[in-house]
Amino acid sequence: MKWILTTGLIMAVAIGANAQYVTYNHDSPKMNQIMVEETGAGALTPELYYTLLHNRYKKTAAAKNKLTFRTAAGVASYQQVNEAEAIDSALTSRAKIEALNVADRQVDLAWLAEKDKVESQMRQFQKNIDRILITGGSPKEKERWSEFYHIYQCAIKATKDAYMPNAERKRQYLQIYADVSKQNDVLVTYLVQLSNRNATRDLLSVSENQSIDKRSIVNNALNRWNESRSAVRGSQDDSESDDGDGNESVNR
Repeated sequence: MKWILTTGLIMAVAIGANAQYVTYNHDSPKMNQIMVEETGAGALTPELYYTLLHNRYKKTAAAKNKLTFRTAAGVASYQQVNEAEAIDSALTSRAKIEALNVADRQVDLAWLAEKDKVESQMRQFQKNIDRILITGGSPKEKERWSEFYHIYQCAIKATKDAYMPNAERKRQYLQIYADVSKQNDVLVTYLVQLSNRNATRDLLSVSENQSIDKRSIVNNALNRWNESRSAVRGSQDDSESDDGDGNESVNR
């Protein structure tokens, strides 16, 4: 039994040793073909075989070797080094600029600068809109002006969320402020017109409700005329009763 195990072990070692051994069989025709394809050197063998069966390939194989294409590709690549470096420099510079642009677009500094002015004008605009019904305007007019207010609110929000530099943001905020101010002036003019129209209507309605007493007007005018006449007669009687020397005069 011990002898059988020893024999099996020896055979396993021998098989493992044979498995790791590599046999090299040199094939000269194949090697010549590879050399012709790679470098163009050497010759295709057997010559009779290539002449009869692959004569066209035999004539052009050496001229179409891979070494020619590798050399041409290397020369072309070397010529592109300067262009590649220029492109790399341009891309690096552009990346720095875009990094600054991204940083400028992420922080809304323009709103911090123009916030108080824009919000103050928006609050004043809203107050004037609330005065429309009080002044005598219609709910439809208030709704129309409220739509203007919401449009400007949407414009402010869109500018805040937009991807743009702070210089452009500032220009947009100032334009919104100018538009709101203009509409606010128009609304104030409209409110003044409403107020004047209501005041005029009230005055006209009061004058229409008053009745005219013609008899009383005539009597008052007659009384004033009599009072004036009496005052004039009294002054004439006083002047005629004394001539200045102490003598009385008679009124003829």
